Amino acid sequence: MVREIVVMGAGMVGVSVAWHLARRGHAVTLIDRREPGRETSFGNAGIIQREAVQPYPFPRDLATMLRVLPNRQVDIRYRPGGMVQAAGPLLQYWQNSAPKRYARIVPEYASLICLSLEAHAPMVEAAGADSLVRKEGWLEVYRSQEAMAARLRDAEANAERFGVRYRALDAGELAALEPDLNDDLAGAIHWQQPWTVADPGALVQAYARSVEAEGGRVLQADVTDIARHDNGWRVATSEGELDAEQVVMAMGPWSREWLSNLGVEIPLFVKRGYHMHYGTTGSARLGHWVMDAEVGYLLAPMQAGIRLTTGAELERLEAPPHLAQLAAAERVAKKLFPLGERLDAEPWKGARPCTPDMKPVIGPAPGQEGLWLALGHGHQGFTLGPATGRLLAQMMDGERPEIDMAPFRADRF
Repeated sequence: MVREIVVMGAGMVGVSVAWHLARRGHAVTLIDRREPGRETSFGNAGIIQREAVQPYPFPRDLATMLRVLPNRQVDIRYRPGGMVQAAGPLLQYWQNSAPKRYARIVPEYASLICLSLEAHAPMVEAAGADSLVRKEGWLEVYRSQEAMAARLRDAEANAERFGVRYRALDAGELAALEPDLNDDLAGAIHWQQPWTVADPGALVQAYARSVEAEGGRVLQADVTDIARHDNGWRVATSEGELDAEQVVMAMGPWSREWLSNLGVEIPLFVKRGYHMHYGTTGSARLGHWVMDAEVGYLLAPMQAGIRLTTGAELERLEAPPHLAQLAAAERVAKKLFPLGERLDAEPWKGARPCTPDMKPVIGPAPGQEGLWLALGHGHQGFTLGPATGRLLAQMMDGERPEIDMAPFRADRF
């Protein structure tokens, strides 16, 4: 049965939900205040991370806490206002990162990650976006043998449990693969399954055009209100009102306020991040996406230049940018690889929507018939959007999803 459905939010997650619903024959309107793929999906590292079967836990060991406390690190920084505003969810995040709780979370989270490549594949094909995607994996480089050995133990366990594929590279093998990296490295882990994307925003836009090709509508407008109306929903926008039988909330970090207005409380908090594009010095070339694992930034050879992405910043969603973290990453990165001049007029800033148990929210909104949720994907919205879209479409059509969706229910909080 064809249904009128409005999908709110045109990042990777919302576009993917709209694509699956439109392909199933529903009358879909995808709405966002910006063009598809111009918010958080625009600025990420551009990796579809099949290897990322373990979500990022809150650090609990004393050594890490003492390292982070001075607030000068590249991988994580915090602001008092952001910490206070997110105090409740952050406390739950810390509690859920305890070993026993985290051990239960990992296989649930991994069940989504394991679907990531097979879910992206038909969307890439339908969108004609093969030229944006490389299937050569990425490199996680290490400065110390001890840190690399510890990470390899995790990799071996994840290979056995979740089918992760990787290869350990010693210093010589890494130098042969990426000769322009600093030679003072212990080696690297080559994650072999992930796909990398030369322009993440462009991939989301290609998926959105595919939504239109499937009969869906893409509307750029500001949402001003959302409310129950008759037996369905009415979404008021700057371009007029939309009536629909069902609504999907996929507005990332902006979802929390809209849902709260409807009496649905989801404990979202944000981890912000920054990026900048650079040229290269001389004839230097970077062939792979490279993460400096012990420092906490990533270099990605994209169409716009070498993209440097920072780690996380715990801060309020709409607070002004704080650029010291990016500057610190740049100083270290220039020692790893000969970056050239900055290519962007100003740094990009975005915000990842995170939940206290590190798992996204996918499914019906409690107490709000016809309202569905697809949000809270943390660091992996770009990776998990298509899998989320496929699973949510199955749920919305009354089918049994291909994995257990109970761990992702909104009422778990």
